[in-house]
Amino acid sequence: MGLTSSLRRNNKSFLRIFMILVLSCIPGRTNLCSNHSVTTPIDLPPDIRSSLDSLDLEGYISFNDVHNASKDFGNRYQLPPLAILHPRSVSDISTMVRRIVHLGSTSNLTVAARGHGHSLQGQALAHQGVVINMESLRSPDIKIHKGKQPYVDVSGGESWINILRETLKYGLSPKSWTDYLHLTVGGTLSNAGISGQAFKYGPQINNVCQLEIVTGKGEVMTCSEKQNSELFYSVLGGLGQFGIITRARIALGPAPHMVKWIRVLYSDFSAFSRDQEHLITKKNGFDYVEGFVTVNRTDLLDNWRSSFSPNDSIGASQFKSEGKTLYCLEIVKYFNTEEVNSVPQERFPLQETEKLLSELSYIPSTLFSSEVPYIEFLDRVHIAEIKLRAKGLWEVPHPWLNLLIPKSSIFEFATEVFNNILTSNNNGPILIYPVNQSKWNKHTSLITPDEDIFYLYLLRQNQRVLNFCSATNINVKQYLPHYETQREWRSHFGNRWETFAKRKHTYDPLAILAPGHRIFQKATQLSPIQLF
Repeated sequence: MGLTSSLRRNNKSFLRIFMILVLSCIPGRTNLCSNHSVTTPIDLPPDIRSSLDSLDLEGYISFNDVHNASKDFGNRYQLPPLAILHPRSVSDISTMVRRIVHLGSTSNLTVAARGHGHSLQGQALAHQGVVINMESLRSPDIKIHKGKQPYVDVSGGESWINILRETLKYGLSPKSWTDYLHLTVGGTLSNAGISGQAFKYGPQINNVCQLEIVTGKGEVMTCSEKQNSELFYSVLGGLGQFGIITRARIALGPAPHMVKWIRVLYSDFSAFSRDQEHLITKKNGFDYVEGFVTVNRTDLLDNWRSSFSPNDSIGASQFKSEGKTLYCLEIVKYFNTEEVNSVPQERFPLQETEKLLSELSYIPSTLFSSEVPYIEFLDRVHIAEIKLRAKGLWEVPHPWLNLLIPKSSIFEFATEVFNNILTSNNNGPILIYPVNQSKWNKHTSLITPDEDIFYLYLLRQNQRVLNFCSATNINVKQYLPHYETQREWRSHFGNRWETFAKRKHTYDPLAILAPGHRIFQKATQLSPIQLF
């Protein structure tokens, strides 16, 4: 649902607002809302079932137990597939795709590659089609290559948490992350993969060296910047439209042992955003910069005390948060335990944090900090997930919307949203932080605003937010995009639409792949501009 050249305060600079908003049903549009479901099994024509059932596979096909593949994390769509492929090899996936291509457009079969099913608007679903359970493709051979430019080779169905655990054994780890690590490699690389390290290393798709892809023709192809480069860049951030990621080579860097984890509060958005922008331009600054918004939260600082220690206990105890809109800056500095004794004090990262903090304008009594293992910090959302599952609060609808908002409009946006639209934190988490455009490879399929810096955010009353952005001509871009009309998809891609459509025609001419996005319609021979 996760960007550093020097910050230039001109019309080219833009802050990324990654907005996660709870999306209500939109009247007057064809939209599958929370009460929409298609649960009645649809009879598969005998000849098509027989054709799929006769495939020579190392894995297997299931035609009956399709319930888990009928919904995603958004938990608002109930769209059962006709079958689920549980592949044991890349050949299984290629064989399935080739058979569907052979059956042609009249079969109406499409294919969705599903990892952890963490899409929000049914993008991982294939109604009346075939869902490929990518987690079945996972193998234990996570191959790590050390050297001057270390990397790891992994299955597209492998989860990031398993990659982290394995690479840490060698003192290494991927450089860029998502906030939630229990997602598959193919899933995040088909979108971007963004977290608080993105300002420094770019999103996860910027840290990929090579991919193995099964295209919409069923071809198995290896691609990189130098080999089949058009396919490589098309697939990264390509929403699954050009191929299924079956293997990825991901760049690694030295892994720290520990992190200094800090939270501070602001009451003024201008100071908050100014400090965030300042931090993402520092050459030797923090390693992670994120932020979130709290609205009318009672005893916020008291809730932090179980995990963080206040720098000023008396001041923190007297601070009242209810009735206020507050902005929390969350920052992290990596360090290794041996540095405490071996590195001169003036160069030790934990001393560097004091200098960095002195340059900021937060409320002094709200500084809270903690020192935790690197893996504990990165896997922090899963810890919260366990608690929510225990309370029955995880398997609920998550109709979130993610927006990238230009820096040039961020103050106008924040003023309206935080002063007039939001009244409480009942809408869920609200994330907001800047990233640097220079760290995003513009050759990939990912669409961002045309400025240098942008921000992240989450709330419930999203339709009001979208209406406001439209009325004021704020050029927002959706991350994990979901649109219903041709006009909206064309607007999203802008001048890159024709290239996107042409690549679709090249690598998936029958529009078999990723039907849940509803960008292209399956056809006998897809036209580069053919849409739903």
